[in-house]
Amino acid sequence: MRYLLIDHITEYKPGELIKGIKNVAMSEDFLEFHFPKNPIMPGVMLLEALTQLTGWLEAVSSDFKDWFLISNVKKSSFYGFALPGDQVELEVKALPEDSGEGRVYQGIGMVNGKKKIFTEFKGETIPLSDIEDEEEQRQFFLRLTREVKL
Repeated sequence: MRYLLIDHITEYKPGELIKGIKNVAMSEDFLEFHFPKNPIMPGVMLLEALTQLTGWLEAVSSDFKDWFLISNVKKSSFYGFALPGDQVELEVKALPEDSGEGRVYQGIGMVNGKKKIFTEFKGETIPLSDIEDEEEQRQFFLRLTREVKL
């Protein structure tokens, strides 16, 4: 099963920053058991959403040649729950590299101006063509940014 956790990319500056939206729907598969009769978006899924957003930053920064894979969470703090019906505003910023061992990013997720997650993580880039068709991903990015009409 594959979860696509970015519903809309609202802003980006190649090599620097990207912002996006994750709409939490009651029909999300992961809410069924997390938790029965009290559904909340698992914190690890918020981290995954930030990681996917980082992949889009790497893709657009490399003319869709690279993608990001997380390898280490340096720190992560959770401040509350993302609930069905919430719109999580996500932001990822590139940080200066630490000792040249991978790329480092800082991410934050907020709902209605309230912080839900703050994290720093690092990882490596891989060729996008190893996992996806580059042109299809370029077109998907244009849809996520609303730069192409549906």
